[in-house]
Amino acid sequence: MTDFHDRASGLDSPPIGLFNIVPDESADLPQPIRGLMVTTGGDVALVTLSGASGVLPSLAPGVQYAIRARAVRVTSTTATGLVGLV
Repeated sequence: MTDFHDRASGLDSPPIGLFNIVPDESADLPQPIRGLMVTTGGDVALVTLSGASGVLPSLAPGVQYAIRARAVRVTSTTATGLVGLV
């Protein structure tokens, strides 16, 4: 088996970690995410790393969505069970 622990991960590499996201109207995430999953489908309002705000509509559960974001907002977020991928 190949050991990849000594190799740097790039933006095209798979995620190496994850954490549960609790949407917040003003606070940023503990660390920026490079992907997002939901356990119950719906919309997710977020702020990207560039500072743009928007809503990802109708996300389906179990799908890895590639998005670099620094915050997930409560207003307009209807999906639940959000998981940030890093």
